[in-house]
Formats: sequence, structure tokens, C-alpha cells
Amino acid sequence: MTRFTDELRAAAAPVWGAQHAHPFVRGMADATLDPERFAFFLRQDWLFLVEYARMLALGAARAPDLDTMRRMAELTRSVLVDEMSLHRTEAAGWGVTEAELDAEPMAPTTRAYTDFLVRTAATGEFAELAGALLPCMWGYSELGLRLAGEPRPADGRYDRWIATYADPEFAALAGWCRGLVDRLADGAPPAVRQATTRAFLTSSRYELAFWQMAWDLERWPDT
Repeated sequence: MTRFTDELRAAAAPVWGAQHAHPFVRGMADATLDPERFAFFLRQDWLFLVEYARMLALGAARAPDLDTMRRMAELTRSVLVDEMSLHRTEAAGWGVTEAELDAEPMAPTTRAYTDFLVRTAATGEFAELAGALLPCMWGYSELGLRLAGEPRPADGRYDRWIATYADPEFAALAGWCRGLVDRLADGAPPAVRQATTRAFLTSSRYELAFWQMAWDLERWPDT
């Protein structure tokens, strides 16, 4: 039986395919990516994580059952404590200090993506929240696993990034999020399923835009 998330993945296939083929991603895979672009990506990703944790915290507050509330709360803590600690260490390997992470201004795409996530988490149906959350988890897991199946990049820093998202524990997390979206969609009114689909597609497009933002070293026009 086809899962609802299989339908979402099929609907977003062109966007996900464009992510896999993006020059930023391919540059990580063969270690030809300009370090300046990756350092910019790390700085923007730090800002993204702050708002991502905010979205997860809203998810915990709005969860429809105790188990989901507990899992969302655990994820919020993991991002704020564990993932951001690892991010600081990773950034240091690229010569980016914690002060520089905190001082980085949000690029337009980072601002737009995170505003969309937090707004959806605050005002949308809980199923929309889960649909908006899924592309980041599932997309990075799929990408990490695909890149891990290719010849590993000579630059160990890119290899570490790939290994992080190819990790089975991260795949299990993405699997949990998929299962949550499937459960919420089961028996939901058509309008809720449609809204969840729109949220998934919008986040998928923002994921692609995030790679392009880092490739372009995107800034506001007046900076």
C-alpha cells in the first residue's frame, strides 16, 4: 500500500532531484566546493537551527498526544544542545568562531524559510507543521546516504558532513517523522491533506533555495 509520504516524495521528485544535482552538493561530494561557500553555509545553517528549534518547541506545545509531545521536546533539546554544540565544533574546523556564528545576519532565503517554518508551526494544522518539518530531516538523510554510497571526498571535513547525515540514527529520526506525517494524514479531511502537501512542497523548495543561497553567497541588496 502506498504511504501518504510516498505520494509527497513523488510530488517533490523534481525539486529533490535538483538538490542532488546542485553544484553545491556535487562540490561537497568531490571536495571541489569553495571553502568560502561552505563556511557561509555553516553560518546560515546556525541561524536556521535556532529557528528550527523554535519550530520544534511549538510542535511540542501543539502535539496531539503525549508521546509526540515528548518526542518533539526531546528533539528541541537535541537541536539546542547536541546539534548546535557539534555545529560550533564543525564551524571551528572551517575557521568560523562562535561569535561569528552569532553575529551573522540572516540571508534573505534563510529569513524566508525560517519565517515560513515558524509561522506554519504557530498557525497551521499540526499535520502542516509535520509536513513542513519532514523535508529537512528526510531530505538530508536521503542526501547523506546517497553521497555516502559514492567515492568519499578527499577533504575530511566534507566527509564528516556526509557521515553525519548518513548515520543510521539520523535515518531512524527521518523515519519517525515520516511515520508521524503518515499517521496524521490517515483519515484526515482532504483539506488537511492538501495543506500538508503544500507545506511539504514549500519546504522542499526552500531546501533547494538554501543550497542556491549558499552557492551565491546571498546577501541583502544593501549590504
